[in-house]
Amino acid sequence: MKNTLYASALLAAIGLAGSGLTGCSHPQPVYAPPPPPMLDMQAIHQQGVHDGFEAARHDVAEGRPPRFDHHPRFRNPPVPPPAINDYRNGFRDGYERFLHQGPPPPPPGY
Repeated sequence: MKNTLYASALLAAIGLAGSGLTGCSHPQPVYAPPPPPMLDMQAIHQQGVHDGFEAARHDVAEGRPPRFDHHPRFRNPPVPPPAINDYRNGFRDGYERFLHQGPPPPPPGY
């Protein structure tokens, strides 16, 4: 009798403890992190224009042939993969802009 009482108390304790581990049966909201911010393609294009302009200026100063596709920043743009084409288009535009801008204006009073 005594053993039966202890056994039933032990089984009741195990049963209650097991139900406490299952948690609450109410639905819990699911947390989803916010989406990453949108890329500013205009700013990335402008950065490419600036980098291409500087690369062309450097090539002309060093006497190198004008080939924008040989520059490391054109081949491996410093932007995330979705923005690579915008950066490269800007780089190409900046490079061409430097090469085809024409001679500088004459000094004042010329």
